[in-house]
Amino acid sequence: MDISTAVDYSDEVDAPEDDESSSTRLIKDPIHGYIPISANLARYIDSKQFQRLRNIKQLGTSSYVWPSASHTRFEHCLGVAYLSRLMATGLQKKQPALSITDRDVECVEIAGLCHDLGHGPWSHVWDGLFIPRALPGKKWQHEDGSEMMFDALVKENDPERSLEDQNFIKALIAGDHKRTPHEKPFLFDIVANKRNGLDVDKFDYIHRDSHMIGEPIHLSLERLVKSARVLDDQICYNIKDANHIYDICGARFKLHKAIYNHKTAKAIEYMIIDALLSADKHLKIAERVFDPKAYLHLTDWIMPQIEASTEPELEEARAIFDRIRTRQLFKCVDYKVIDWPMRNIFFENITPEKIVEAARALSITVPSTPTPEAGDALSTTSSSDALQVDDVIVDFSIMHYGMKEKNPVDFVRFYSKSRPTESMEAGPGVYSNLRPTFFAEDLLRVYTKDAKFYGLVQAGYRAILAELEARNSPPAITIITDPTVPTPPATEAPSTPTAHSRTSSFTFTAAGGSGSASTPFANNAFTTVSPSFAPPSPTRAGKKPRGTKRAKPDTSASTSGASAKKRK
Repeated sequence: MDISTAVDYSDEVDAPEDDESSSTRLIKDPIHGYIPISANLARYIDSKQFQRLRNIKQLGTSSYVWPSASHTRFEHCLGVAYLSRLMATGLQKKQPALSITDRDVECVEIAGLCHDLGHGPWSHVWDGLFIPRALPGKKWQHEDGSEMMFDALVKENDPERSLEDQNFIKALIAGDHKRTPHEKPFLFDIVANKRNGLDVDKFDYIHRDSHMIGEPIHLSLERLVKSARVLDDQICYNIKDANHIYDICGARFKLHKAIYNHKTAKAIEYMIIDALLSADKHLKIAERVFDPKAYLHLTDWIMPQIEASTEPELEEARAIFDRIRTRQLFKCVDYKVIDWPMRNIFFENITPEKIVEAARALSITVPSTPTPEAGDALSTTSSSDALQVDDVIVDFSIMHYGMKEKNPVDFVRFYSKSRPTESMEAGPGVYSNLRPTFFAEDLLRVYTKDAKFYGLVQAGYRAILAELEARNSPPAITIITDPTVPTPPATEAPSTPTAHSRTSSFTFTAAGGSGSASTPFANNAFTTVSPSFAPPSPTRAGKKPRGTKRAKPDTSASTSGASAKKRK
């Protein structure tokens, strides 16, 4: 667009005089265009509680990997409020028999605007990682903070709002119809849909987050809003949109896989947690979640505040933040994508304590941290004396389509042009048959806080894998694929593709290629290094430290199959 055509427009402008309401403001949004803001909604936006969201990044630490992913909860909440009103008014006009009132629309819009008021520094880093460790035993989530901050906001900016409305809005934020059973149940599908996860919050963040990293996922939001209609007290969609809805669920998984759980962003998350836990001993940061006045000033700015401090009690936290600034990050030494039925076995057996125990049993020497006196010379230290449990991090990241291992589309109901008043599930053959056996997987990553332990930690982790394989692998079952049969008979074709199982050993004839085998406990050949390997730090990138020779990839995958039991 020619910049000369846009210089007369600011990001926030008043509506034209001939508009429905001269008090309406328009806010320019890169995703939804101009978002109309009524005078009543402006009272919520122009509050300290909502303006706080300008200082909380939507994607936490992702901007360290994608610099443009620096958008905040502020603009996301504006987008959710816009889509909330769009969906509610669409249903109101399309289905007058639902008796959706203007009060209903307003409450849904406010719920969309305020649904993330309770997020702490770096968004989900705060309630997902920090609070469970800082306040063990106390169940607190950002939704709890949202209700607390909403109450404070209403008290200051909209004191005339009825208690009934306040409770309704908070129930909408929680997605819990039981809290206000007298309200229309389908309205709870708009902001926080607990039935199938298909809500405007998801619509906005999928579109916005992908756009801000430069890989936009385009959703037909207008089509979905027009497609939505209420049947049997829930929001349903035209069956023609089943594939699009399935793609939205897949897009959620894609974002979690590629962005939200990026290995570097995760490493920085754990560094931030260590810094905050250290600072919490002196600043009592975690306790602020119960005080709306104190929480008001708790944002991503806690990092520069600690960095600018001079108290000796904060020295450890400052040192960790300094490592982030200079890219001296925790290192991911190994990873594995775990089949869903196997996740409990890994969760119970892959722990920092067991990795350290296994590494110490190997009696491997590791390079010591170089000192100015030693120059480039790197001495060695016995692993049994050096490696500590606190040096190891085991991270499990569950990634799914929106409902753990289940297919979210199975919980969405549809109508058709020929049967517009009847809702049905979309069964096999109605939309894409390209579906996984499980709609979730667990990504295991092992990190070391000290790069000198890189190879040692990997060796300890792999020693546990070898033990698990020996313990869980029965004799291999060989399956011979006959290359003379190009396709199975049509009557035997399954409705969905058979998922590849890593618990069996597959052997192919010469015509079909060479034989191969794998188990759930096989080593990752792409990450294999020597037990004494230690990567150079950025400040030593031009120097070649000792003990950095990579080992040849371990291609000797076990030929034994494993028939793992599913654990619920």
